[in-house]
Amino acid sequence: MSARGVGGSRFLYDPFDAANARIEANERVHEERWQALEFRLKAIEGALDRLERRLWLAVFGVVSVILAQGVGDLIQMSSGG
Repeated sequence: MSARGVGGSRFLYDPFDAANARIEANERVHEERWQALEFRLKAIEGALDRLERRLWLAVFGVVSVILAQGVGDLIQMSSGG
């Protein structure tokens, strides 16, 4: 009779595949890290979009002030002042 037929736990007779378990664990860790990296990249992209909007708002603000001063100067010159 074989040793398997005697009884007991299958873990006593089946070899433990440590290499396969290690690979699976590394794959799970890799997947979690990838998800965390994607989350951080999305947050960075959102921050860059907000920064870009603020910069354009500042540029348009400066241009509008310059145009307003130019229009004011033209009005002053046309009124004879």
